[in-house]
Amino acid sequence: MLLSREKTEFYLKDLETPTGKVINLTIAALVLISSAIFVAQTYNLPDSLRWQLDAVDNTILIIFAVEYLLRFWSAENKVKYIFSFYAIIDLMAILPFFLGVVDISFIRLLRWFRILRLIRFIDKRFLFASISTEDGLIFVRILFTLFAIIFVFSGLIYQVEHPVNPQIYTTFLDAFYFSVVTMTTVGFGDVTPISEAGRLLTVLMILTGVTLIPWQVGDLIKRLVKNANQVETVCSGCGLAFHDLDAAFCKRCGTKLRIKSGE
Repeated sequence: MLLSREKTEFYLKDLETPTGKVINLTIAALVLISSAIFVAQTYNLPDSLRWQLDAVDNTILIIFAVEYLLRFWSAENKVKYIFSFYAIIDLMAILPFFLGVVDISFIRLLRWFRILRLIRFIDKRFLFASISTEDGLIFVRILFTLFAIIFVFSGLIYQVEHPVNPQIYTTFLDAFYFSVVTMTTVGFGDVTPISEAGRLLTVLMILTGVTLIPWQVGDLIKRLVKNANQVETVCSGCGLAFHDLDAAFCKRCGTKLRIKSGE
């Protein structure tokens, strides 16, 4: 029996039902496998193993393409979906495969953006279901943002620097080392880009880190300060656990709070 558009959209977004969990956990696993294949392919591998990895990666890309088409088909507002953040990331993940027949070398740079697809699952606490607080989720999001920035830019820098500077940027690890040193402002100078594209990517990496990381850290600090002025008083109406020190009524539903004696 064919699924309706509504059911297709539901299962692609659902993280509660067994079917939704299987679908989305599979997608998350494929993203990680695909990213691992990219890293492995920067090393000197036997031709037989490289062929097998290419076959697995192409299969994953086909699955991603089917997923993208299903999301587009089931979306109620298709124009809004096409220009949404997640749809753009999904499209960037599959474009290198379908445009590979065209001699556009720079399009292969987009493959490193696949890791960003995991943001969808972090926002919904799918990969970190054990995190019960919003502060913990924000902290994980900060760490993942930092890792994603380093991973993506390491891949991009390797892609543009390896052809012109293979002695320095031999593998992905060399580019990753350079990105970490640059992001932490240590700057040893033993690994540096020599191409204009590599230097431009280095500037973009620094600007991206300076822009995103402090913004998310600031959000975390504001929440920590806010929670420091709250006490645990569970609302009998909606179950909200924390309220301001002088609150007499629930800020969510308006139910009168039971103030503990001695406070």
